[in-house]
Amino acid sequence: MAHFAEINGSNIVTRIIVVNNDECLDGEGNESEAVGVARCVALFGGTWVQTSYNARIRKNYAGIGYTWDSTRNAFIPVQPFASWTLDETTCRWEAPTARPDDGNKYKWDESVTNWIQV
Repeated sequence: MAHFAEINGSNIVTRIIVVNNDECLDGEGNESEAVGVARCVALFGGTWVQTSYNARIRKNYAGIGYTWDSTRNAFIPVQPFASWTLDETTCRWEAPTARPDDGNKYKWDESVTNWIQV
């Protein structure tokens, strides 16, 4: 199955659909993103970009509210906290300090920009 994300005029993902692989084949029987996109447009209109459930393309599987960044060729999640920065390699947000790896549970506290044990 192929997955496609609908992108609004602000490059925000508004929905994701699944398209049967047979509906994404070109005239030579090869899977084609362009054919899949054309199928989505024919059915629903709008702007569509293929996403990959296993993130083999476009860095991350698209989610509602994610941003499509055509320059990075990536779907970028919503920034969880103002202090977090985008890792340019993975296009995922990272905390300013690593989560402790001591077996305890932690949550991020933006007021102190650190992990707090729960």
